[in-house]
Order: sequence, then structure tokens, then C-alpha cells
Amino acid sequence: MKMYLISDNIDTLIGMRLAGIDGCVAHESEDIIAHTEKAVADAELGILIYTEKAAAKVKDYLNNLKLTLHTPLIIEIPDRHGSRDIAESINSMVQESIGLKL
Repeated sequence: MKMYLISDNIDTLIGMRLAGIDGCVAHESEDIIAHTEKAVADAELGILIYTEKAAAKVKDYLNNLKLTLHTPLIIEIPDRHGSRDIAESINSMVQESIGLKL
């Protein structure tokens, strides 16, 4: 199973590459969508990771993918430029996924 990162900054990409995760940097929504389409075409891809700001630029597109694709798992991570509180982010994901408020 492969993982792939689509980031809006090089720092996060470098850190993920040190952990063995390949990826790319994309700033415009068109580029993010193009990289996403290329990534989901890979049958070995299991997890597709986005930085917070990159995901925000294509939120509706990602929501549609989450509803229609079984794989890969699409996740959003904060980076050093991120503004969300990680605990709030996890609580929000749990509530959206199973309807349980922590």
C-alpha cells in the first residue's frame, strides 16, 4: 500500500519524504485536482494525504471523491502553516464519520 501527499508547501513534502511518503507541491486548485486524478489512478495507492490549505482549495471536489471512491482513504493533515486545532479536527472527523460527539 502506498501513501501520497499533496501539499501547498515544500517543508511538509520534505518531512514526509523523510518518512518514506512521496508527494508533490501544488498551489492552484487546478493543479491539486490534476495531481489528485493522477494519484487515484494508481491501484496501489491506499492513503492520499492533503495539507490543510491544499484541501481547503478543493473542498467540494474532495468531498465528492470521499463519497464515490472506496480507495484511497483521503485524509487532511495540519502543517506548520495550518490554523486548525488538531483535537478539534479529530473530534470533527469522528462526529462526521459516526455521528458521535466526543
